Amino acid sequence: MGRTRDAGCVAAGVMIGAGACYCVYRLTWGRDENEKIWDDEESSDGAETGVQTEKRAQANPEVVASARAEADLVAKAEVCLEVKSGPDVKVEAHSGAQSGGGLEAKAKALFSILKEQASAKMGRGGRVGLGSGTRTLAPSLPCPGGRGGGCHRKRARAGGKASGKPKGKPKSKSTKPPAAAWPARRVKFNFPYKIDDILGATDLQKVLNILERSNDPFIQEVALVTLGNNAAYTFNQNAIRELGGVPIIAKMIKTKDPIIREKAYNALNNLSVIAENQGKIKTYISQVCDDTVICRLDSAVQMAGLRLLTNMTVTNHYQHLLSYSFPDFFALLFLGNHFTKIQIMKLIINFTENPAMTRELLSSKVPSELISLFNKERDREILLNILTIFENINDNIKSEGFASSRKEFSRSSLFFLFKESGVCVKKIKALANHSDLVVKVKVLKVLTKL
Repeated sequence: MGRTRDAGCVAAGVMIGAGACYCVYRLTWGRDENEKIWDDEESSDGAETGVQTEKRAQANPEVVASARAEADLVAKAEVCLEVKSGPDVKVEAHSGAQSGGGLEAKAKALFSILKEQASAKMGRGGRVGLGSGTRTLAPSLPCPGGRGGGCHRKRARAGGKASGKPKGKPKSKSTKPPAAAWPARRVKFNFPYKIDDILGATDLQKVLNILERSNDPFIQEVALVTLGNNAAYTFNQNAIRELGGVPIIAKMIKTKDPIIREKAYNALNNLSVIAENQGKIKTYISQVCDDTVICRLDSAVQMAGLRLLTNMTVTNHYQHLLSYSFPDFFALLFLGNHFTKIQIMKLIINFTENPAMTRELLSSKVPSELISLFNKERDREILLNILTIFENINDNIKSEGFASSRKEFSRSSLFFLFKESGVCVKKIKALANHSDLVVKVKVLKVLTKL
C-alpha cells in the first residue's frame, strides 16, 4: 500500500507539473506565431525556461512544490503588470477574465498587456485609435479643384501616407479654421424659379413683383435674366407688356451696376420685337442712346444697348429720336473693335434705308479716318456693310436731289467724305480686284450706280 500511494503521488505531481509548463508556454509564446512581438532574445529565454521546467518536473519527484512556486510567481507578475499598465488595461484584463472564465482568458489579457508594453518600448505607439490618413473637405467650403486648386492633389498625398506605416507620434490637428477659397456672394433668399423655365402669367407677375421690390443686385440680375428668356416667346412678350412689366424692367437701366443694365437691355431687346412693345419702350430710347454712347467702349453694356437701338430702328417710326446722336455713332464706328463696328453698321444701315433721314446723315460730322474702312485688308462682313451704307446714301442723294446743294454741308460732313472728296470712290474702285467673290460683286454693283 505504501508503494502504491507513493506512485499515485508521483503521477499527480507529474500531471500538475505538465499543466504548469503548459501555462507558462501559453503565456510566453501565445497561440499564433504571427502575433509574436518579443525579440529573439526574449523568445529564446522563454523557451529555455519551459524546457528547464519540464526537465525538472520529470527528474525531480518534488516537482509539485516547484510548480506551485512557479505558479505563484506568474500570478505575482500578472498583478504587477496590471498595476503598471494603467486603469484601461486593468479593465480590459478583468473583462477578458470574466468573459473567458478561466486561465485562457487571463493568458489573452496578459498577452495584450505585454504586446502594448513591447510596442511602447519600441517607440511605435498603439495602433488603436489612429486614423486611416484620408482628409475630407469641410462641407461648408467649396472645393477649389475647379479653379486650379489642390483638392485632388491633397487626396493623392493623403492616400500615399495611409498606405505606409505611421512613423513617430501622430500630429495633432490644427484648431485654426480653414480660410475660404474665394468670397461667396450672399443670397438673401432662393429665387423661386429657374432662369430657363417657361413661366405663365401668374409666375411672371411674381417675378416682376420680386424685381420691383428687391434691392439685392443678385436677385435683380436673376429676375431680369428670367424675364429676358421668357420674352423670347411671343405669348410671353404680350403677357409681360399686359402685366406692366416694361416700366419695371426699364427702371433697371438707371442703376449704376453695369451687369444690371446689360440684363435690362437684353430683356427690352427681346420685348422690342413686336410693335406694341416698341410703343412702350420708345419712352426710354433716348436714355438708352445716351448711356450707350458714354459707357465704356466695347463693353457688354454698350453692345446690349446697340442691339436694342438696332431693333428699335428697324421701322421708321422712332428713328428721328436718335438723329442727334449720329456723330457719336460714326465716332464709335471708327473707334470700336470688330464687334462694335459690325453692330454700329447695322444700326446706320437702318437709317440709310429711310430717305427721310438722309439730310441728318449727310450733315453729320464724321472723322476723316473713316475712309480706312474701305481697305481690302478688312473683314468681309465689314466691307459688305460699309459698301451697303455707301450705296444707300448714294441712292438717297440722287432721289432726294441733294447733289446740287453742296454748300449746305461742311468739309467734315459725311456728304463731303462720300461724295465731294473723291477719295471714297477711289477706294471702292481698288476693291474691284478683291479675292472674295461676294465683295467683288458688291463693288461692281456700287460702281455701276455712280
